[in-house]
Amino acid sequence: MDDFLIKFFPTVHERKLHAKENNYCKYNDQYLQLFTSSLYLAALVSSFGASKACTKFGRKPTILVASVFFLFGAAVSSSAQNIWMLIIGRILLGFGVGFGNEAIPLFLSEIAPVERRGAVNILFQFFVTVGIFFANLVNYGTSKMHPYGWRVSLGLAGVPAVFLFIGSIVITETPTSLIERGNETAGQSTLRKIRGVDNVNSEFEQIKAASEIARQVRHPYKKLMKRSSMPPLIIGILLQVFQQLTGINAIMFYAPVLFQTVGFKNDASLLSAVITGIVNVLSTLVSIFYVDKVGRRVLLLQACVQMLISQTAIGGILLAFLTTTGSLTKLQAAFVVVLVCMFVMSFAWSWGPLGWLIPSETFPQETRTAGFAFAVSSNMLFTFLIAQAFLSMLCHMRAFIFFFFAGWILKMGLFVYFLLPETKNVPIDLMVERVWKQHPVWKRFMD
Repeated sequence: MDDFLIKFFPTVHERKLHAKENNYCKYNDQYLQLFTSSLYLAALVSSFGASKACTKFGRKPTILVASVFFLFGAAVSSSAQNIWMLIIGRILLGFGVGFGNEAIPLFLSEIAPVERRGAVNILFQFFVTVGIFFANLVNYGTSKMHPYGWRVSLGLAGVPAVFLFIGSIVITETPTSLIERGNETAGQSTLRKIRGVDNVNSEFEQIKAASEIARQVRHPYKKLMKRSSMPPLIIGILLQVFQQLTGINAIMFYAPVLFQTVGFKNDASLLSAVITGIVNVLSTLVSIFYVDKVGRRVLLLQACVQMLISQTAIGGILLAFLTTTGSLTKLQAAFVVVLVCMFVMSFAWSWGPLGWLIPSETFPQETRTAGFAFAVSSNMLFTFLIAQAFLSMLCHMRAFIFFFFAGWILKMGLFVYFLLPETKNVPIDLMVERVWKQHPVWKRFMD
């Protein structure tokens, strides 16, 4: 929004006003990138504190803390008077992301019945996509509210934070967390409540046995560094790293910038971002319906093919037709939007939700919160790096940035094919016996 750029990034606004400014470089500004990326750096740091909170106090209070950070972050961001106040608001929001992304996928995986675990966990990513869609709608609506539309946009982040705050009070703690912290009676009672049946003895004993092993581990991070803990740790970290190297956040964060680059005007570019948001939401539903039927590997491999085609085609069109000071024809620009939608579509039913689901279900209980903290922090680190570097990479690499991401997508497909085991319908506390000890590569790491 121009009002936002004038107040915080005047040099970017000046560049934007010049029609002949280099298409690929007009938004290249370190402070603008820091505004976006600072959130993820804060999330990276806070995810380890969130891991401790999850283990010591439970999943429920950790989600409550996340909502409080979101509320303060929204308040500081919307009332910002200078760039550093704005970035402090982003950092507070980042702490919220760190605590929320650590606790919520674990919460969902632990309360879900095994045959529905994938679908329940993917609800996390589904509502993230709903949030992105509403954020795009809010930005589109507030862009015409001068001069404080940006304050309304940032302040409205407090609305979902209020819902999260209320929800974190209403929800029950997970049976696993209760039993792990010595509240076996409450854990069994909660298990009966969320399963809707009285006979939960088998699952209760399974969780209890896993909790006994977990309690014997005094230093989960030290245990996580042992050879037998490497398979889920490597898989969890690589899934998160690869999730970012698809280029998804480069496209989702900077969709308006990208669409302006190929020739859309300001309102049209925001509307195009709304369209990609709709695609994102609807495509995540595909994953909810099919993840527990066809499995994790099929969705990931299919998406690699579709994303590879999309990124290569976008790069090819920009390389062939977008000069530094010109623009694409309406037909060419519309085709780029279609290709972006194809890319977002395949990501939304695969690497988006499964990047969170698989790490949340593959760690044994004794290293689950610590291992998932590594996964979350890896995601945040690479989200930070991509967010901080994308506009500069776009300026220097131009269309070749899309070939850069395409190369990584090819590597991801090979990773899934050779190294990623299928975890569909495997009870969460039996992963070691049924998955890691059976896999042709990873069984060599197991005791």
